[in-house]
Amino acid sequence: MQHIQPHVTNETAKLCTVVLGLPDSTGGAPAASETYDAKSYESVIRGVYPTDEDIKREMDAVLEVLLRHGVEVLRPDPIENYNQIFARDVAFVIEDKLFISNLISDRARESEAFAPIWQRVGRSNLEQLPEDIHVEGGDVLLYNDILFIGTYFGSDYSSYKTARTNKRAVDFFREYFPHKTIIPIELIKHDTDPMRSVLHLDCAFQPVSRGRAIVYKEGMLHRESFGLIREIFGGDENLFEITPLEAYLMNTNIFSLSPDTIISERNFVRLNQHLRQAWGMTVEEVPYYEVSKQGGLLRCSTMPLVRE
Repeated sequence: MQHIQPHVTNETAKLCTVVLGLPDSTGGAPAASETYDAKSYESVIRGVYPTDEDIKREMDAVLEVLLRHGVEVLRPDPIENYNQIFARDVAFVIEDKLFISNLISDRARESEAFAPIWQRVGRSNLEQLPEDIHVEGGDVLLYNDILFIGTYFGSDYSSYKTARTNKRAVDFFREYFPHKTIIPIELIKHDTDPMRSVLHLDCAFQPVSRGRAIVYKEGMLHRESFGLIREIFGGDENLFEITPLEAYLMNTNIFSLSPDTIISERNFVRLNQHLRQAWGMTVEEVPYYEVSKQGGLLRCSTMPLVRE
């Protein structure tokens, strides 16, 4: 079994090795009371929760793009009748460390299925987080010496299923990476209305290309957060602001293959046109609308282990 040396310092460097989630046996539509994000809740209530066939068709399209670009693709072990689509939240790499998340109890078995990946990485590069540190990979975005962390500091944190990353996580990463600038961004939370909830930071913000980013400022609790992002990225010309409807459709949740190439949902017409025409990027379009009904999209489904 070949050893993998994790290495990720930003969201856009050339992708070498990635874990892609599994679509084969998700367990079907849960009861509304069993959902743990606002988009899934809405999909169940409206009777539009995606089928395994639709999910597999869409994830296979992503797999084809990854392989065509020469990316090594790993998969977790399959668990029958269990949702394993969103690999991003199970673990995440910062520099040369693979951090294993403390997932909510509804998703705990997803970590078990990553056992072959833990073995390939090896103990010296694995970091199991203490139990009091709540964090999922969708809330951790890397921008070289800056680490953006989506979070929620409200006293009612524990009452939200959609609050996944706590203040203790922010403090932990400040201690662990003293050489990095840690920027917490508080997000709006709601368990049943996806128009009033941002599950993870990558549903409101994502760096793309060189010094550019997609951002949904209405998803951030504090105006200062958007102002800081605008300052870091050098002004409005380097930001693509999305609308509330585009945020609902998850336009920020694309996935970078390199500084010049991204995978995006084919219905993100305004965004994809801007990426191509204004920023000169190559856009690999795939169908991913059905997967989005479960509260995640392309970044959520992929967990990079190695970028150049």
